[in-house]
Amino acid sequence: MQIIRFAELKAEPWRNGGGVTREIARQGAADGGWDWRVSIADVAKAGDFSAFPGMERVLTVIEGELLLLTVDGAEQPLEKYRPFRFDGGAATAAKLPTGDIRDLNVITRTAAFKGYTSIIELSKKRAHPVFEGQLAVLLQGQATVSDSGTEPLELGRYDAVVGSDADSPEVLGRGFLAVVSLDPVTAGN
Repeated sequence: MQIIRFAELKAEPWRNGGGVTREIARQGAADGGWDWRVSIADVAKAGDFSAFPGMERVLTVIEGELLLLTVDGAEQPLEKYRPFRFDGGAATAAKLPTGDIRDLNVITRTAAFKGYTSIIELSKKRAHPVFEGQLAVLLQGQATVSDSGTEPLELGRYDAVVGSDADSPEVLGRGFLAVVSLDPVTAGN
């Protein structure tokens, strides 16, 4: 069972000085870049987003109230826990009408992966499994994770659990969990 502790992630400042990003996980690509990346960003001031041509983004506000995102001239209000998908190469800018926000970013290479983010309300009665190709991030509340061979381990806020089909980790507790699915794109899709 693999847990990625948020407290151990390095904060990388943005080139435009508008915030910082903490990378949770990525999968490399043959060209030296990456096919997908999952990260948490702190947005401290309004401004333009970095362009990721050939990529698709799913952005979810996980702390704060509202992010006004303008994508190719169309303004989109993003509220907490409501994932929004958009073209990573589009001209994108953000406004912060209610103050700083923190968001969960899933960026995938269009020809290689399709990323999805689901927000799940946890239950103390029924564990939520995390499968191969998934990452589960504790957004708020208290939770533990275990698989069949281990004692339950406490999760801290924004800690991530890496999924597995062999012995799927299960998250149990109270609060909200973001489940990120990274599905390979196959020919013909």
